[in-house]
This record gives sequence, structure tokens and C-alpha cells, in this order.
Amino acid sequence: MNIKTLTEGYSHNFFIRKLQGYYELMKPRVMSLVIFTAFVGMFLAPGQIEYINYIIVILAIAIGAGSSASINMWFDEDIDRAMERTKTRPIPLGIVSKNEALVLGIITGIISLLLMQWFTNPLATSLLLFTILFYIFIYTFWLKRTTALNIVIGGAAGAIPPVIGWTAVTPEISFLPISMFLIIFFWTPPHFWALSVYRFHDYENAQVPMLPNVKSIDDTKKQIVYYTIFLIIFSYSPYVDNNIGLIYFFIASILNFFLLTNSIKLRKTKENKSKPNKEGLKFFALSIFYLFSLFSALVIDHLIKI
Repeated sequence: MNIKTLTEGYSHNFFIRKLQGYYELMKPRVMSLVIFTAFVGMFLAPGQIEYINYIIVILAIAIGAGSSASINMWFDEDIDRAMERTKTRPIPLGIVSKNEALVLGIITGIISLLLMQWFTNPLATSLLLFTILFYIFIYTFWLKRTTALNIVIGGAAGAIPPVIGWTAVTPEISFLPISMFLIIFFWTPPHFWALSVYRFHDYENAQVPMLPNVKSIDDTKKQIVYYTIFLIIFSYSPYVDNNIGLIYFFIASILNFFLLTNSIKLRKTKENKSKPNKEGLKFFALSIFYLFSLFSALVIDHLIKI
């Protein structure tokens, strides 16, 4: 094997790793929920748009979410290096530089807004712009490092995608998209608090003021139960809308039963700070399944009327 072949092989691998790094900067796992909830908002909205527009709107929302995530990783590089959960992200590993992450975030943010404005309407574009700016300036730059309420207030950014999807189809906001917003808004705190219970020492080492570190793990588990109850109440709000029927109500009731019982199970666990609370991780995973299933139930109910 000659030097030229080795050089070409290295260049190819370097290029692939860079692309993978850029992809990871956009937090694809988080993006998948954003894409899905935005799709549900579009699907349930009255009115019609071209199929190609559906694809472009979803793409714009995904790129916008990725833009926020990339700038978040640029700003939180010190936190990511300190946490076990995040130390394998592209910047801590040296795959992508901080400047590259910032440039990627700015460029993708501009592209997402241009696509949204070109193919939809000013309201949907304004909501996407608000979401990107809120996540960057309010959550990332301010709330995350200063208050235990970071994910309570900051959760608004993650709750807006179904509203953006709705307004991309019909340029007005009604009760149903607000219901979807409230569901995600009240879903966010117990979801991330459960992770922070499991990763207590991680957040402590990184000096991120999550609720278990500021108050206590026991108090956090109580708040998870309280917010789960709020979430359950608001999960029935779409049923108030005439377009959502008994199928959704039935599926939501089953999901709510399992979520509530698991939140109570987490509440009853005895703490051992020397060991991670695995019930916290279980609730974290269950809450992802819950949200995906609840929004799937909205689609199923819309397709099959009872």
C-alpha cells in the first residue's frame, strides 16, 4: 500500500467523520420528536397544501431545530466535556470545532427560515424564528445555567413545533394546536427531571442547576408526580375539540394510567446517591413512548372517526 492510497483513505475517513459530526451536532434523536409532532400538527390542520410543501416544511422545521441544537453545543462545550452523558459529542471529541458548530447553526437557521417563508406564510415563519431564538437566547444562554426552572420555561421552545406545523397549512391558531402545545409543555419537565434524577452526579459535576441539585432528589420526584398529573389533565384537552373523538380518549386514558403509576413508582424509590436511580431512566424512556403514542393517537382518531 503506497502513501497516496493511505492519504486518500485517511481523507475519506476524515470527511465521513466530519459529516457524522455535523449530523450529531443537530441532535437527531431530539429532532425526530420535533419532526413527528410538527407532522401531526400539519396533518390535523384544516386546509390543504401540496405534498412537496409538506416535505419542505418538515425539512425546514428539522433544520431549524438542528440549528438551535448546534448553537447549543457551541455554547455548552464546557458542560458537555464535564458530563458523562455528553462527553462523546462531536466538539468534546474534537471531531468538530466550536467555530464550525456556530457557523453550522447560523447557516442552517437562515436556510430553515428562508424555506419556511418561501413555501408557507409569515405566521409559520415567525413562530419558527421565535422558537429558534427562544431556545438559543432564553434557554441556552440564560435559563440553563441560572435556574432550576430552566426546562420548565425553556420547554416552550420544544412545545411549539406542532403549532408551526398547523400554521404552515392554515395561517391561524385555534384550540387544537394550543392543546398540543400544552401537552408537550407539561410533558417536558417530568421527562427531563427523571433523567436528572438518574444522572444526578452528572449535572452536579457540570454545575448545571437542575432541580435535584438545587432542591433535592426527593423533592424532584414529588414534582414529577405533580407535573404528570398536570400533563394528564391537559392530555384530554384535544377531546374537547369536536374533531377529536373516543379513540383518542381511550388510548390517552391507557397511556395516562401507565405514566401516572410509573411516576408514583419512581416517587416511592429509596435514594442511594452512590448508585444511579434506574427508575428515573425507565420513566425517562417511558415518557418518550408516551408522547409519541399520544400524538399517534391524534392521527389515528382523525383517520378513524367514532
